[in-house]
Amino acid sequence: MSLPLTVPLQGSALARWMLRRLGWQLKFDGLPRRQGVLIVYPHTSNWDFIYAILAKWGIGIHVTFWGKDTLFRVPLFGRWLRWLGGLPVNRHSASGIVGPMVRELVAARAADRFMWLALSPEGTRSLKSSWRSGFYHVARDAGVPLGLAYLDYGRRVVGIEHFMILSGDMRKDMAQISATYSGVVGKRPAYTTPIQLKP
Repeated sequence: MSLPLTVPLQGSALARWMLRRLGWQLKFDGLPRRQGVLIVYPHTSNWDFIYAILAKWGIGIHVTFWGKDTLFRVPLFGRWLRWLGGLPVNRHSASGIVGPMVRELVAARAADRFMWLALSPEGTRSLKSSWRSGFYHVARDAGVPLGLAYLDYGRRVVGIEHFMILSGDMRKDMAQISATYSGVVGKRPAYTTPIQLKP
């Protein structure tokens, strides 16, 4: 389902210039709503974080994101992650954050408060057999758009161009997500996790 882009953002010209100097393009025309969930794929290298942060600043979007709780214990770095919008998550009990995040997004919609949750559905840079499903449950249960961001090392493009409303038919929705990401190449293709949810 194609969604009209009605929320323009104004980002940093310096961050966009830095991306260009690094040989990357940024593709973004706006958001469909003031609340939503954004997934970033593929995630196969530490370099992904650098390009994603420059894209975030270049777009001017403030996002909330989940990060491994141990990272937030590192002095200064943990504070910086929180400043960026990071929330520490224990990977062994990550499902416990889904309900509170749904309620946060629902409350943000009611108050017309800007809030986008950004996640890597792979959950790690190493090869896994499937995606984590937290993003799906949050977007579906909160009734917010799902944005499909990508880091394409083949074309050297960081983009947020595709948005969808989940139907609740997981198989159909995942097929649409897979088709959208077709042809996108990570820095280390062998570490790219297949686009499928855990059974």
